[in-house]
Amino acid sequence: MARTEKRSSKSAKILYQPVGLISSVVAGVVAGQVFKQVWKHATPGDQEDAPKALESEYNLREVLIAALVQGAIFAAVKALVNRGGARAFERWTGEWPGD
Repeated sequence: MARTEKRSSKSAKILYQPVGLISSVVAGVVAGQVFKQVWKHATPGDQEDAPKALESEYNLREVLIAALVQGAIFAAVKALVNRGGARAFERWTGEWPGD
């Protein structure tokens, strides 16, 4: 698949900053909710919350798995939201906000 580089102006980057900031906050909230649901369904028993690093009742393996899953979900949701926001911005303004 061939890539086409889209140029952006300095004004497009500046105008996109508030959109990018809001979309990052939204992505964080959505990713948190997605992770809670994934964790709740992936773990046996009644463990609804993922183990945190300073909770002594969990071993290191459980804490690391939770952190890896949470990080992967956050990164994927953030990429989807940022990309969608950039495409919407491009449709509205005709300019790509990145690069």
